[in-house]
Formats: sequence, C-alpha cells, structure tokens
Amino acid sequence: MAEPQLVYSSKINKIRSFALILVFAGIGLMYIGLILKKIEWLMLTFFILGIISVVLSTVVYFWIGMLSTKTIAIICPTCEKPTKMLGRVDACMHCKQPLTLDKELEGKEFDEKYNSRKYKRELKKNQ
Repeated sequence: MAEPQLVYSSKINKIRSFALILVFAGIGLMYIGLILKKIEWLMLTFFILGIISVVLSTVVYFWIGMLSTKTIAIICPTCEKPTKMLGRVDACMHCKQPLTLDKELEGKEFDEKYNSRKYKRELKKNQ
C-alpha cells in the first residue's frame, strides 16, 4: 500500500484563496441581509458585516500584491515554470513541489515551520 503523498500549497496562493473566500462570504452575508429585509436592524447588520468582509478582502488582495512584488522569482526544477518564493521554504504555484533556496535545508523534510520566527530564534539559541 502506497503512502499518501502530501500536497503543499504556495503561501501566495493560500493568502489569495483566503481573500477570495472573504469576497464570497461578504456577498453571502449581504444576500442573507436581503432575505431578512423585514427586520431592518438585522438586514443592516448583515449588510455592514458583508461590506466589511469585502473591504477586508480588498485590503488582503492589495497587501499580497505588494508582497508579491518583493518575492524571489525562480524556475521550478520539476515543472520548469516560473514561480515565486516567499520565505525560506515554499511550494511551486503550479506543481506544488516543495522548494527552498536555503542550502542548510536541502535534503531535509519539507516543513513550513522553517519560515517561523520562533524556529529561527531556537536555531540561533542552539548555535
């Protein structure tokens, strides 16, 4: 029996997916507000929550767009397509291949903890 292969996702795609979920959640909340139009205060509450969700998604999209301009663009060794790396380890945006530019992490098991500040502090403390 073959072991199930873990599928990784790039950080940029995860954040973009979160922003897309916020857009649909906001639209859904406003739709619920339309259904409840007989109760004005409840309708207004759902409309405000929906608008906040859509505005928050706009902020997240803007933030990840600015962050995306500062990432390192590389060519994936597996699919040979251009992808962007954010942090010490990331996954290819196309084929989900784990990637790293850090020579210390080559050959190690892929783990997103390598990007955390806590891991970096522990690493410095141990050295």
